[in-house]
Amino acid sequence: MTVAEIGEVVAERTIELSRHSLVRYAGASGDFNPIHYRDDVAASVGLPGVLAHGMLTMGLAVQPVIDWIGDPGRVLDYQVRFTRPVVVDPEAGATVTVVAKVGAIDDASARIDLTVTVDGQTVLGKAQARVSLA
Repeated sequence: MTVAEIGEVVAERTIELSRHSLVRYAGASGDFNPIHYRDDVAASVGLPGVLAHGMLTMGLAVQPVIDWIGDPGRVLDYQVRFTRPVVVDPEAGATVTVVAKVGAIDDASARIDLTVTVDGQTVLGKAQARVSLA
């Protein structure tokens, strides 16, 4: 990792999610809520379709930052607001795009601002990671 300047993009990634991705995440996390794998249940509670787990989306979004800094232990803080659900189509899936940009730098850390979108719409608002520069 090299120290970047404010406004510099330090990481970008496109992640393809499928229904299979959701099943694997459910097994790893223990979150078997049927809105994450059954269209009929999602529809019955008024959702537009099967949704990706929020924590899956959040975890995928920070991974490019971790890859950039080289050590997950250097993430000092990470926060997001869930602004829009990630609907995972049974055939097309969903494409999550992450752009990580330096928002602020101080003596020991940097704030990395994440833009996380699906189909051009923001799905995580105020997504920020503070990382150690030491």
